[in-house]
Amino acid sequence: MALLALGINHKTASVSIREKVAFAPEQMADALAQACQLAHLKEVAILSTCNRTELYCSTELEGTRALLEWLGSYHSLDPDELQTCSYAHWDQSAAQHMMRVASGLDSLVLGEPQILGQLKSSYAVSQSAGVVGAELDRLFQQTFAVAKKVRTDTAIGENPVSVAYASVSLAQHIFTDLSQSKALLIGAGETIELVARHLSEAGVKQMTVANRTLARAEVLAEEFNAKAILLGDIPEALEDADIVISSTASQLPILGKGAVESALKKRKHRPVFMVDIAVPRDIEHEVADLDDVYLYTVDDLKEVIEENVRSRESAAREAEALVEAGAMEFIRQLRSLGAVETVMSLRQHAEKLRDAELEKALRQLNNGKDAETVLNNLARGLTNKLMHSPTVQLRKASAEGRDDYLEIAQDLYQLSPNLKED
Repeated sequence: MALLALGINHKTASVSIREKVAFAPEQMADALAQACQLAHLKEVAILSTCNRTELYCSTELEGTRALLEWLGSYHSLDPDELQTCSYAHWDQSAAQHMMRVASGLDSLVLGEPQILGQLKSSYAVSQSAGVVGAELDRLFQQTFAVAKKVRTDTAIGENPVSVAYASVSLAQHIFTDLSQSKALLIGAGETIELVARHLSEAGVKQMTVANRTLARAEVLAEEFNAKAILLGDIPEALEDADIVISSTASQLPILGKGAVESALKKRKHRPVFMVDIAVPRDIEHEVADLDDVYLYTVDDLKEVIEENVRSRESAAREAEALVEAGAMEFIRQLRSLGAVETVMSLRQHAEKLRDAELEKALRQLNNGKDAETVLNNLARGLTNKLMHSPTVQLRKASAEGRDDYLEIAQDLYQLSPNLKED
């Protein structure tokens, strides 16, 4: 059985490819079941975010083709196209990759914390679906422990640099005074909550939160003294919005070119800054063709993010060392499990011999034999029986020139060969 981490991310594929491979939350249970059945996986978990789709598997596969064919079939994509923009990590490399992801070391924004929560959700969903066994469970637990250590022992989480932070930072380059700007936030998840927080800290006082469910929008709006609306009310809200930032889990665009065009006319062509953080995209890409609209996707934020990331580079080097050590420890623990069955058999064998000798000794005592003699016989008999098989095998190995057996025995029993004195 082998561990495999297979996926695509912001480094290997454009947003147009990533959005096609993304899994919606409601698809997860079905996708996990299909992956196990059709791609012949023993255990599997799927992580799907705006910047990556990854599958973590325990598998008997010797390559990735079957998994890529399933992934392509599920999303109606050519497996060969996926092959060109995917990556695969095996065993220790897979564990190390997963720990790097959880620690924010493989993110578009170095050290961003949201990915750990997303990975925990992925684990919970796979557990509920019954497709996480002992091997993946151990990997997830070790991954969470390493990510926590990275957060507590390094400065990787200091100085906020996230997609949300980068969006607001970019807005500050376009609007000199954000306190005079009005923001429309589409969605009410963690990312939009972070956006709202950064906008508030940057001085934005008027915000509107649009969401599929009004109750969730109201919870977030209350925290930032904002207005809550439904997605259907967005066209009316667009007229007043100087800043539009969207991040939902919708499989179809929320905002089309026609609605934006209509709003621009009402705004008398005052500029609008838009950031589409979602994958699949929330805002139709044709919106970028409109005059007076500055539309950015997650891929466009890279330059802004790179500027903010330099302060974390030293911490990242420390984090990489922790991740490497964590992956090595995980593999060491995994390999040690292979000895469990043998150790149990060895112990049962020794206990069987012990019980036989003890029974013999008790019979001798009941027959009135001298206790000291009985104890000496018990010790000698148990020693002889325990040593008989190893002695026979070591002599045989020595006769065949298998000195490695002798070295292993010395190591197992911590023996030192007798050295003759001069």
